[in-house]
Amino acid sequence: MKIYTKRGDAGQTSLVGGGDFSKDHLRVHAYGTVDELNSLLGLALSYEATSAEQEALSTIQQDLFVLGAELATVKPSAEVQKTYLQDQQIRGLEKQIDQWESELPPLKNFILPGGGLAGATLHLARTVCRRAERLLVALHHQEAQRPVVLQYLNRLSDWLFVLARKVNLDSDQVETPWRGLDGSKSSK
Repeated sequence: MKIYTKRGDAGQTSLVGGGDFSKDHLRVHAYGTVDELNSLLGLALSYEATSAEQEALSTIQQDLFVLGAELATVKPSAEVQKTYLQDQQIRGLEKQIDQWESELPPLKNFILPGGGLAGATLHLARTVCRRAERLLVALHHQEAQRPVVLQYLNRLSDWLFVLARKVNLDSDQVETPWRGLDGSKSSK
């Protein structure tokens, strides 16, 4: 299979089961941003992290590939829909968030994104996840999306925030508190 088809040279792309779409269609933006997020997680995996954190990130990469496939498919069959993300993935995110938060110092202030390479990359991934979520909400206003997909991205951004903190803690990176508008530490 060739990597280039030249079909996209005029700004169109084909979605699974549904003809050509403009490359600036919200659906294409949404799955493209999910792909960008997945790539950032791949970058985060190239940095120091515990094996449990790496395993968690790899699982999320698999989930994001499934989500991207869902967004790139028009009128999926019932059989294909069975492979899509379900409530259990959201519960898994929540369980990990709760576990990691129990190991972290409580937040007393807003913190600035940063830390080591892995932590900073995860903070960046969180912002890309929020953008994917905003695009999905916009698409949802045009074409109804499954609620679980919206919930998943919302929960995933929280998961990424907590994982960034955990990775930074595990690698002895100090969190930088936001100083507030007046320059003093601002309470959360």
